[in-house]
Amino acid sequence: MKKIVLVIMLLMAFSESVDAQNYNTGIGFRGGLSNGFTIKHFVSSTNAIEGIIAGRWGGILITALYEFDNEFNTEGLNWYYGAGGHVGIWNTPKHASWWDEGDVSSPIIGVDAVLGIEYTFPEFPLSISLDWKPALNLIGYTGVWADSGAFSIRYVF
Repeated sequence: MKKIVLVIMLLMAFSESVDAQNYNTGIGFRGGLSNGFTIKHFVSSTNAIEGIIAGRWGGILITALYEFDNEFNTEGLNWYYGAGGHVGIWNTPKHASWWDEGDVSSPIIGVDAVLGIEYTFPEFPLSISLDWKPALNLIGYTGVWADSGAFSIRYVF
């Protein structure tokens, strides 16, 4: 954790100021019930694509989202919503009460939605966001997973 904070501080120290509403790409970390990495790239002034690689249930999920960003009246603050899909694999332990097959690796494919709020600092190239990302698994352990929310911190350029 100390190394992550050090890297972020060095990036902020050696970078230019970034206009809060006009960053192109942000790369960072995502923490919640599933932890991983996130990259967000704006394809227009209000539309972005986001990629997430995160671990959960002893496996890994790769998620792609298309997001619509909307500004609040405060500089650097916006809210967003969107949808996409995920693929991955879970290594489910046999003691999990919701799984009846014992220790197995299960492929997971599904659809996702996202609703969040993001703040981009005008003084230095950093954005933070908090979101809720419910998912519906269509293959693997099927069902709705409404508990996936996270806090993300990204270096923006």
